[in-house]
Order: sequence, then C-alpha cells, then structure tokens
Amino acid sequence: MKLSEIKDILKNAESVDFELEDGMKVPEHFHVTEVGVVTKNFIDCGGTVRSEKVANFQLWDANDFDHRLKPQKLLNIIALSEKALGMEDLEVEVEYQGDTIGKYDLSHDGKGFVLLPKRTNCLAPDKCGVPTEKFKINLNQLNTSNTCAPGSGCC
Repeated sequence: MKLSEIKDILKNAESVDFELEDGMKVPEHFHVTEVGVVTKNFIDCGGTVRSEKVANFQLWDANDFDHRLKPQKLLNIIALSEKALGMEDLEVEVEYQGDTIGKYDLSHDGKGFVLLPKRTNCLAPDKCGVPTEKFKINLNQLNTSNTCAPGSGCC
C-alpha cells in the first residue's frame, strides 16, 4: 500500500486500527514511534546490484493505556515526515514487535489496516537454479524397485 492510499483512507476514518493477518489486534493504545524512509542497497544471489526504498512506520505497544491515535494526528505525523524527510509516495512497510521486530506489508480491509507478513524470495531464480514451479509427482507411479524398502538398511 502506498503512502497516498493511507492518507486517503485516514481522511475519512473514524479511528486508526491495525490488526495482524490472523485477526489479532494491535492494542488500541499503540504509538507510532517512527515514520521514516528506509533505503536498502544490496546485491542479490545472481550478482545484480539493487536498491529499494520504502516508507516505514514503527508501531509500539506502550503502557499508556489511555492513548488513542486519531486519524488526523497520524495525517499530521505523515505530513511532517514528508516535509522533513522529503518523503515520496512510497510503498509503506510497518514494523511491529512480536517475538522480535517484524516487518509487514500493509493493506486495508474496509474497516482497518491489516499487517501482512513479508516473505523472503530469490530475486535471481534463473541464475541460481531455482525451479519456477513445483514438480508434481504421483507417488503411486514411482518405480518401487529403485526405492528403499523398510528394514532393508538402505535408508
């Protein structure tokens, strides 16, 4: 989700709610402790130099139980970040504390924001031999004479 999409949603929102993809809610008293721009320069496993830039929100579950972030307040924080950091209309990733700091993509389900787990992936599958699709094997059609029989000691 791009920063502009978040701003459009916040303009008409009554509250700012986040939940994880599994339905677990981020406590209502969360704080946005950082809004920033994260630039990552790296080389992939195929030797290609890459760069990626995202807007980053960090959510913090504080012991400030009376705190509620209002949509206009978050819009103000975003506007200040855009001005101070020269923030562009970037994809937004969210950091939120689980067992460790997790990074999430963001979507909206019509009621609130949903934190979608980010996944790793090979960026050069053609150069490192990763098949593009999984092979399906019917185990009933295997030649059993070439397989290891239970108790034979070959396994």
